[in-house]
Amino acid sequence: MSPSTPGQAPGVLALAAPALVVLAAEPLYLLVDTAVVGNLGTVALGGLAVGGGLLAWAAALLNFLAYGTTVRAARRAGAGDRAGAVAEGVQATWLALALGLVVLAVFQLLAGPLTRLLAGGAGPVAEAGETWLRIASFGAPLLLVSLAGNGWLRGVQELRRPMRYVLAGSLLSLLLCPLLVYPAGLGLAGSAVANVAGQALSAALFVRALGREGLPWRPRPAALRAQLVIGRDLLVRAAVLQIAFLVATGVAARAGTAELGAHQIGIQLFFFLALVLDAYAIAAQTMVGQALGAGRPDDARVTARRVTLWGLATGSLVAVLLLALRPVLPPLFTDDPAVLAQADVVWWFLAAVQPLAGVVFALDGVLMGAGDVGYLRTITIGSALLGFLPLSLLAVPLGWGLAGVWTGLALFIALRLVAVLVRVAGDRWLRAPETVTA
Repeated sequence: MSPSTPGQAPGVLALAAPALVVLAAEPLYLLVDTAVVGNLGTVALGGLAVGGGLLAWAAALLNFLAYGTTVRAARRAGAGDRAGAVAEGVQATWLALALGLVVLAVFQLLAGPLTRLLAGGAGPVAEAGETWLRIASFGAPLLLVSLAGNGWLRGVQELRRPMRYVLAGSLLSLLLCPLLVYPAGLGLAGSAVANVAGQALSAALFVRALGREGLPWRPRPAALRAQLVIGRDLLVRAAVLQIAFLVATGVAARAGTAELGAHQIGIQLFFFLALVLDAYAIAAQTMVGQALGAGRPDDARVTARRVTLWGLATGSLVAVLLLALRPVLPPLFTDDPAVLAQADVVWWFLAAVQPLAGVVFALDGVLMGAGDVGYLRTITIGSALLGFLPLSLLAVPLGWGLAGVWTGLALFIALRLVAVLVRVAGDRWLRAPETVTA
């Protein structure tokens, strides 16, 4: 079997392509937002980095609203219960609103202390970040509603509608951001208002889609509890990932300015490329969830093999491109010879992990689709504690520098790869957990 086998690729690619657009829309908008705000000066740019970083961190931790909802909705859709799948979206939307209001309250109460902590103390950057965050946090409930909407629509294998809704919101933000920042004279606050406006449009479109299904909107405590069980495991997993990458960045900062600059280039490219590879995970999650919901474990295994091959092939292609473009890409980010020298060290690790990451991310999606999120939580924590964190923390005292940090990242990916391959080779992941079928 190969990624190009006729009759197999379209199912994966038809789901992965629109998923990739949704995944890439927010980072691409943030690049434009950064460029617009950057012309206001370094204080405004620093404020956006601080405030935007805090909001992005909260969204990343609560991303289970998309992934967990997809698991449950896909199972019900696979069993022929579309109404039940959509009902999962209703409950996820209630949960998103509740959690979004909590996030809003936390940021309104603690915006000052949090931005000062992240900015390294009081000052103009912390003040700018606080201003941006206080306004932009009103979009938190809207952002989480969109995540829930993405989840149930993925579960019923409708990925083109989420793509349109997310693009519509991003386009509105793109149009408003420069207008509000400059002609309207709002400055950095204009960027935050544009964020909220775009999120409001996307959330409204998702809610309208849900409303057109004609189901009752009453919250169901049992369904909310079941979603929170899946969410708990995914939340812990996301928190461990965030902490591991923050520690690695802190270690790079202590190694030196050039090391930090090179690490920032490498890690941002790693995150961007992860979006490409994670599109297969979303396709796998949807297809496996529906196959198991319909009682077709053999189809789930076929999907696992298929997305593994696609992930491996795409990751290998990305690795080849990174190596071929090594003389060209790093100079686009900096002309500092010291940073470029350190980036050369990072580059080999960045390229080497792509084929491994392609398989890991694809099989993560397979296990999520099966509802095996407890296992994913455990192996993520174990791989971070045994690989990523120890090598990162030892890199400076042992004089390994960035090579030590990125060896830790490579080991982190490799340990997860072994763990997911072992799991998928067995049968336990094919049995539906109660948290999915409840």
